[in-house]
Amino acid sequence: MNNVNQDLAALFASMAGLLASRAENPYKVKAYQRVADSLLNLTEEVGGVAERGELRAIPGVGKELEIKIQEFLSTGRIRAYEVLKTPLPEAVRDWVNLPGFSEPIVHDLFFRLGMTTWEDLESLAQSHLLQTLPGLGGRSEEILEAIRSKRSCTSQN
Repeated sequence: MNNVNQDLAALFASMAGLLASRAENPYKVKAYQRVADSLLNLTEEVGGVAERGELRAIPGVGKELEIKIQEFLSTGRIRAYEVLKTPLPEAVRDWVNLPGFSEPIVHDLFFRLGMTTWEDLESLAQSHLLQTLPGLGGRSEEILEAIRSKRSCTSQN
């Protein structure tokens, strides 16, 4: 067994654990764990499989995980893992308490979309783009009201 397979398997197992700790989709958690197990059981280096374009032949590897494996093979890291293991900064941690919000949603808003202030979040809510996030559709007014309430509390302090 080579180190690349072990390193990648450990990384995917860690991602599965981080996703599970954030109550992410259980199927996604299982997918990462399954690929980790598959990589440990692989009889050849995953790089060779990738060179032949056969990553999807590995049990559990679909399009998304194939891309992550390719990223690891070319850069030695997976950006999604770096984001996952980075804790939310103090400035946005309180957003988790907004109606319909969860840590994964706030993580996505901060790390992927660059939202850092209550004003950013309010603008996003007003543009109705928040409705495109899973679990937040149809809650724009409720979310806007909660954001404005939190902003007025924080500006009085």
